[in-house]
Amino acid sequence: MVVLVSRHGRGLQRYRSGRRLVAGCIPYKFKMDKPLFGDINQSVEVLVISSQKGPELMFPKGGWELDETMTAAASREAFEEAGVRGNFEGWLGQWPSKEQDKIHYMFALRVTEELQEWPEMDNRERKWVTMAEARQVCKHSWMKEALDKLEELLCTTSRQEIGLA
Repeated sequence: MVVLVSRHGRGLQRYRSGRRLVAGCIPYKFKMDKPLFGDINQSVEVLVISSQKGPELMFPKGGWELDETMTAAASREAFEEAGVRGNFEGWLGQWPSKEQDKIHYMFALRVTEELQEWPEMDNRERKWVTMAEARQVCKHSWMKEALDKLEELLCTTSRQEIGLA
């Protein structure tokens, strides 16, 4: 039997200028083998998870710790909070929190595996939604900006694949 446990505590957390550094990702998958050029909303789903503090939906993210790279932290958070694994397909950007106490570093994670059991499965719900639905349910403006960056990334990739870029 394998025991799935999340990291806890803030003893190893990274800080810069008094702000906690947070790494995360927008997990996504294509509804079909190839995206429909020009209609990312119809061909892509993103994974949102419930917050531990309430019904708010968000993307997996958490403290970037001293003993890991930024992408390792984002990957760990995707596994612990959402029960997914995948490949990083691009950097989306960095955003300060509204309270200015955190800086969020976000990546695009193309999901290759969705686990049936994960460390925080009893504390969180996960839901696949369209990008338009994600924009409606994510309350923070920086999350909507990260979605815009994901859409730009996917559109650019689609254009390159069909030879338009």
